[in-house]
Amino acid sequence: MKAAVIHEFGGPEVLRYEDVPDPQTRKDQILVRVKACALNHLDLWVRKGLPGVKLPHILGSDIAGEIVEVGEYVSGFKPGQRVLIAPMHFCNHCEQCMAGRQNLCREFTVLGNGVDGGNCELIAVPAANVIPIPDSLGFNEAASVPLVFLTAFHMLTGRASIRPGQTVLVLGANSGVGIAAIQIAKLFNATVIATAGDERKIQKAKELGADYVINHYQQKIGDEARKITNKAGVDIVIEHVGAATWNESMKALKPGGTLVTCGATSGPEVSFDLRFLFARQLALLGSYMGTMGELHEVLKLVFSGKLKPVVDSTFPLREIRAAHEYLENSKMFGKVILNP
Repeated sequence: MKAAVIHEFGGPEVLRYEDVPDPQTRKDQILVRVKACALNHLDLWVRKGLPGVKLPHILGSDIAGEIVEVGEYVSGFKPGQRVLIAPMHFCNHCEQCMAGRQNLCREFTVLGNGVDGGNCELIAVPAANVIPIPDSLGFNEAASVPLVFLTAFHMLTGRASIRPGQTVLVLGANSGVGIAAIQIAKLFNATVIATAGDERKIQKAKELGADYVINHYQQKIGDEARKITNKAGVDIVIEHVGAATWNESMKALKPGGTLVTCGATSGPEVSFDLRFLFARQLALLGSYMGTMGELHEVLKLVFSGKLKPVVDSTFPLREIRAAHEYLENSKMFGKVILNP
C-alpha cells in the first residue's frame, strides 16, 4: 500500500509518499481502508520530533473509511461498513481501562503519536476502536470529528464540569478544538466568547454560535473578556495555545473560575504569580483526549446533527507536504483532510 512516512524528524520535506507492506490483521482486529484522515497540530509536533516516537513512522490520528476484513474473534461488523476509528491506543485490560478511564491507562497514546496512524491506505485496529457512521455523514466530515470533538467534550464536561448559563472563553475559534468547544458550550446555553485572528474567522466563529469574538492580534484577551462580562470575568477558559495567551487567559477568569488546557501550540513554558492563583481561588486543569464513553456520547450529538464538523480543505495523500505547510500557516477555519 501507499503511505506517507517519516524516516527522520524535521520540516515538511521529511514526509515521504512511498510503498510500505500491507498491515497483517490479527484475529481481534478489523482492517479498514482509509478514505479520509484529518490533520491535527499533533502531526506537526510529531513530525518535528517528540520523545518516544520510533522511526520510520506514519502520522495521522483521525480516520474514516470502509471495513475490508474482520478478524475471526470479532463480531458485529462486516466488510463494506462505513466507520470511523477512535484515535487512541490503550491496553483495554488494566484497572483504569476497566473503569472506563482509557485516557489514564499507562499505555495510552494517540494514533499517529506513540503508534502508527492513518496517513496510509489500510490500517488494522482493535474492534473496540471501530465505530459505525451513518450514511448521512461523509468520510471527510467523519474524519474531522474524533480527536477534537472528544477533546473539547472532555474539557468542558469531564474536567471543567460546565453548567447551563455559564460564560466560556474559547481560544482559537478556527482550530478543531475551538470549533468543537463553541458548539458544545452552546448546547449548555453558555455565553461564548471566542478569539480569532482576522475578520473572516471572526464571522465564521459567530456563525458557529459565538456570542462575542475577540481579535487576538489587535485586542487584549483578558481586558476584552472582562469588558464583555461587565468586569465579572468568565467561568471557564478553553486554553490550548500556551505561552502566547496564558496570562491573558488567567486574567479573563472570574474569582473561582476554571482554566482547562489541552495543548501548548505557542510553547509549553508559562509563568504566573501564585498569589493571583490562590487569592482568586482559580482552578487550573489539564485535559488529555477523553474516554471511549465520552467519545460515543459526543458522536451521538454529531450523528444527530446537533454538532457539526467543519472541513476547511482537502489534499490527496501524495500532497501531504503541501497540507502540512497549509496547516502550519494557520490559514484554515476547520479541518484539513488527506484523501488516500
